[in-house]
Amino acid sequence: MNKKLAVFLNIIYALIFAAAANCFVFIRYNLQYLYFLIPFFLLINVFAGFSTVNGIPITLKIANHGAILLTSFLLSALLSVIFHIVLAVKTIPNDYITFVLSAVILIVVNAIVFWNGIICVYLSSFKLGIKLRVKGVLCGMIPILNLIVLKDILFVVYSEIEDEINRAKHKRNNKSNKICATKYPILLVHGVFFRDTVFFNYWGRIPEELKYNGAKIFYGKHASASSVEDSAKELAARIDKILKKTGAQKVNIIAHSKGGLDCRFAIAKCGIKEKVASLITINTPHRGCLFADYLLEKIPVDVKEQVANTYNKALRIMGEKNADFLSAVNNLTDEFCTTLDNELGIPEGIYTKSVGSVMEKASGGMFPLNFSYHLAANFDGINDGLVSEKSFKWGENYTLLTPKGEKGISHGDVIDLTRQDVDSFDVREFYVNIVSDLKTKGL
Repeated sequence: MNKKLAVFLNIIYALIFAAAANCFVFIRYNLQYLYFLIPFFLLINVFAGFSTVNGIPITLKIANHGAILLTSFLLSALLSVIFHIVLAVKTIPNDYITFVLSAVILIVVNAIVFWNGIICVYLSSFKLGIKLRVKGVLCGMIPILNLIVLKDILFVVYSEIEDEINRAKHKRNNKSNKICATKYPILLVHGVFFRDTVFFNYWGRIPEELKYNGAKIFYGKHASASSVEDSAKELAARIDKILKKTGAQKVNIIAHSKGGLDCRFAIAKCGIKEKVASLITINTPHRGCLFADYLLEKIPVDVKEQVANTYNKALRIMGEKNADFLSAVNNLTDEFCTTLDNELGIPEGIYTKSVGSVMEKASGGMFPLNFSYHLAANFDGINDGLVSEKSFKWGENYTLLTPKGEKGISHGDVIDLTRQDVDSFDVREFYVNIVSDLKTKGL
C-alpha cells in the first residue's frame, strides 16, 4: 500500500463526507450542489480503499474499505463539529430551524459512513478478535471511550492489512520455489468434536498457504466423535482412497489433538504402516488428560448419557451416523492414553515429530479453553487450555512453542482455528516450515 496515497485519499474522502454532512446551508438555496455531491458520496461508500491494496484476500480488502471509511468519518466528524459550532453562533437564537435541520443531516450522513465502515470491519477482519468487537459494542455510546476503542480497532485492522500485504510480497517471491511440493501428499487430520466441512475449515488459513507453496492437501474426513479404534479404521480407508486417487505410494500426515492418537493406532493396527511416510502430531494428548478422568468419575452417569445422546442425535441430523460421544471422551483419559502410548510405541521407518504449545493465562484462549485452562492446570500443570505440556512429547523430534506474547498459544491457535494472529507466532509460516522440511527430507 502506498501510505502517502492512502493518507491523501483519506483526506479527500473526509472532505467530501464533511461537505455532504454540512450541506444544508448550501442546498437550501442551490439544489444543483447535490448533483455533484451525492454521486461522489455513494461511490466512496461503495469503493473506497479497494484500489489501494493488492495481493490480499477480498475479506481484508473489505476490512481496508471499512477502516478507510472510519478514518474519514473521524476527520469528517471533527470538521462537522467545528462547522456547527460556527453555525450555532450565527443562527441561534434567531434561526433554530436552520441549525436543527443541518444537524440532522450531519447525523444521518456521518451515521451512514460510520455504520458502513464498522460493519465492514466487524465482518471481515480476522485479527480484530471477539474481545475488541464486544468492547466496541459496549463502549459505542459512551463519549471519549468510544473514540479510544475506535482508535484501537483501526490500529488492529491497519496492522493486519499491512502484515498481509507484506506476506503477499513474500509469497510472490517464493511461489516459484514450490517449497511445500513434497514427494507425498499431505493429509490433515482433525481432532475430536469437529468435522471437515466445505463451510468452515478446521485448519483456518493454513491449507491455502500450503497449497500456494506447492503442497497437495487432503483431509481425514472421519467422524467428529468416535473411539480411537473406529476413527483409525476410517482414516486407514481414507488413506487408501487418497493413494488410489493420486497414484502416490505414501502420505505425510499432520494430525491435531485426538487425531494424532487415531493416526498412531491406524499405523500400528490397521495395516497402513507402509503407506505413511511421516506423522507429525500437533498438541496431541499422547498420555491423556487427568482432568478428563476426574470429570468422568464425578459427573453422574445420567448426565453423561444425556449429554452424549444430545450430541449424537445432533450429529446424526448433520449426516454423521456413527457419532459416539462417550467413546471419544473416554479415549482421552490419562489411564487410556498412557496404556495406548506404551502399546503403540514409535513406528520404525516413519519420520515422527510432535509439536506442543502452552497458554500463559486463561484469558489467552477463547471459550471454552479459557474455562478448561484452570481445570487442566489444576490436574496437569502447564497446558494449552486442554492438553498438558507433559503429554505432547512423542516421536523423533519435539517442538514446544513458547512465544513472547502474554497470551501464549492455545489448543485452537496452533491450528489457526480462530483465524487470529498470535504475537510472535506466525501460524501459517510455521506450517510452511514444517512441510518444506518434509520436502527437504525427500518425503
